[in-house]
Amino acid sequence: MSYIRADAILPRDLLEAIQHYVDGKLIYIPCREKQEWGSETSSKEFFRERNERILREHLGGMSVKALALRFSLSEKSIQRILRMQRPAAADDAPRRR
Repeated sequence: MSYIRADAILPRDLLEAIQHYVDGKLIYIPCREKQEWGSETSSKEFFRERNERILREHLGGMSVKALALRFSLSEKSIQRILRMQRPAAADDAPRRR
């Protein structure tokens, strides 16, 4: 993340007020409205599709070790994805009576 010089964009009186609290230090000023992760890129969709594929292939018989090699992830990451995907898959499945 790059930074912007405060003296280039803030009014002098505001800059002096901020300097009273943090003189010469870097500070982070958060956005007014927090955006959801992945809302500006296709990353969220990519990871959702990848994780669904991992679950399908695991349910089809592929081992955690083989999935880790195929998707270039650790076995722990595959296990975490499977743990998170299973409840979502159960919610989408038709109910048996």
